Amino acid sequence: MPSTTVEDYLKRLYMLQQQTERRLVSMGSFAAAVGVAPGTATAMVKTLEDSRLVEYESRQGVRLTDAGERLALHVLRRHRLVEQFLVEVLGLDWSEVHPEAEVLEHAISDKVLARIDELLGHPEVDPHGDPIPTPAGDVADRTLASLAECEIGQPMRVAQVLDQDERFLRFADESGLTPGIDLTVESRDDVADAVTVRAGERDAVTVGTSVAAKILVEGV
Repeated sequence: MPSTTVEDYLKRLYMLQQQTERRLVSMGSFAAAVGVAPGTATAMVKTLEDSRLVEYESRQGVRLTDAGERLALHVLRRHRLVEQFLVEVLGLDWSEVHPEAEVLEHAISDKVLARIDELLGHPEVDPHGDPIPTPAGDVADRTLASLAECEIGQPMRVAQVLDQDERFLRFADESGLTPGIDLTVESRDDVADAVTVRAGERDAVTVGTSVAAKILVEGV
């Protein structure tokens, strides 16, 4: 049974790999993501390499092996199903479930996870729109764009919110920028670095480009 630290490292590495085409993550980026000194991260990576969970290239970076990726996806599946359970069954706000799931993802058994999945009707995404890996480790391939770059005037639907920070999620909720909401980008102002969006019958709301970049949408 992998330790909590091992699971955290592999999950974080998987998420970082999704942001780079080479799937090779620099040790500086990795250490910053897991919140430890570079030397500590390197020591752990070498331990993971001995267990054949990662491949480490000195002065280049680190990537998951197939075995490491399978384990990382299993942890992500637990995390995201737990988040959905906490919101849908226990009624917690979507802005507060991430830290709870960070703890519970390491404690829940596969048997209980399977029952949660069945109870929820086998959801494909969590409350933030993040895809939930299948038991086999498959992740749905979606074509999404951010509000910062999608076409103006085109009907869109919010599919995913990338930032899990509680304050950001509360702001997204108050602004009507939550998964499942239909909206249209009315304008972009490159000088003001802002995007104006109208969701349904709500008044138009203007957000900064940095905020818009964290809201992913798909065509309706």
